[in-house]
Amino acid sequence: MAAPPSSPGKPITGKDDLVAYIAGGERKFDDWRIGTEHEKFVFNLETLTPAPYEGGWGIRALLEGMGRFGWEPILEDGNPIALSHAGGCSITLEPGGQVELAGAQLETIHQTCNEVHTHLAQVKEVAGDLGVGLIGVGFHPTATRDDIDWMPKGRYAVMRRYMPTVGNLGIDMMIRTSTVQVNLDFSSEADMVKKFRVSLALQPVATALFAASPFIEGKPSGLVSSRSHVWEDTDPDRCGILPFVFEDGMGYERYVDYVLDVPMYFVYRDGKYIDAAGQSFRDFMEGKLPALPGETPTEGDWSDHLTTLFPEVRLKKFLEMRGADGGPWRRLCALPALWTGLLYDQTALDAAWDMIKGWSIEDHAYLRSEVPKSGLKTPFKDGSVQDLAQRTLAIATLGLRNRKRIDSRGADETGFLGTLCQIADSGITPAEEMLEKFEGAWNGDISLLFREYAY
Repeated sequence: MAAPPSSPGKPITGKDDLVAYIAGGERKFDDWRIGTEHEKFVFNLETLTPAPYEGGWGIRALLEGMGRFGWEPILEDGNPIALSHAGGCSITLEPGGQVELAGAQLETIHQTCNEVHTHLAQVKEVAGDLGVGLIGVGFHPTATRDDIDWMPKGRYAVMRRYMPTVGNLGIDMMIRTSTVQVNLDFSSEADMVKKFRVSLALQPVATALFAASPFIEGKPSGLVSSRSHVWEDTDPDRCGILPFVFEDGMGYERYVDYVLDVPMYFVYRDGKYIDAAGQSFRDFMEGKLPALPGETPTEGDWSDHLTTLFPEVRLKKFLEMRGADGGPWRRLCALPALWTGLLYDQTALDAAWDMIKGWSIEDHAYLRSEVPKSGLKTPFKDGSVQDLAQRTLAIATLGLRNRKRIDSRGADETGFLGTLCQIADSGITPAEEMLEKFEGAWNGDISLLFREYAY
């Protein structure tokens, strides 16, 4: 959501260009890569309050401090709002100052975990100098909306105005949630469809395994993933489980039709975001966009529009897995391991498809609604989501074992699933662990969450 705007690219002359843009993401098996993104909240170590943008301990100071490690600023109206690095990764800001690493395209989970470790070591060093800490949970555990400073990015101003017109929790999504996600490749339209269906069906499993947001404004919310619940009342036009993905005829063009039906947010021109909220990309293609009458879109406009959709799995030139709460560094490595194991080995992908292919749309909707409330304990068919998670992890383990990506110590990638296997076997989500401490050892003192779970 927070990536800098796309370059203009070629003019769009018709829907075929939109389809071709997505199809252009196809890669041969040997060229498949893993791109991991993770967000974290920044807070004052003494007061635990969210970091503002300006000030001696603010987000701006944090970004500027990263220059010591070779990060280069990306400016908007003179304000640093992102960082780039020669290594192919970037640091971006979510609307409420959540700091996100958008990782490089890497070949193995070993490399991904090294990237995570390096990034956290760097940002912790700078944060320590500023007197701030960082924490990975799915929803800010204490802050109200008014406690959080908005980042000075033009696209967020547009979204901030539009969100309350289409849902009740969109503002919370923007400024009070945090996630980890992974971006993965496909080789063909058929490969994309199968991966899309499997990953969309199993996002609730990831939601349960990674559930780590049981608090809102310092009190238990009654949910294990408050972050996941927020998406259910953000914007029905651009969020959800996408039932059409499981229907006959699913492919690049069907997804393009869906995207064209989603209202726009903005158009980026000459360094400025032009408010086009609620307007139609179809009208844009006909030169009838009220915000830019007479103009037609470029590939960059299409790329930007694709980033404004927020389903549980998002298709661009790759597939984005979007169902997990943010968490500690071991789970940051486990999320790409889970989806790489499921989707990057054909035997594992086929096994996962066999497991979910008989599910109905009602099954998908049920899991999406219930898992944020009851996590692994959610009843499903003849068992529970815990049973489903164990089966899913067994398939992912098979996939990673078949990949045979070995590190310098001779270990394959299956070890990165260990923390998830422990959660699945226990049947206790990270959120429930937090709640037990809150009601027990912490004696209701939510501040201890920051002390215990900060990076």
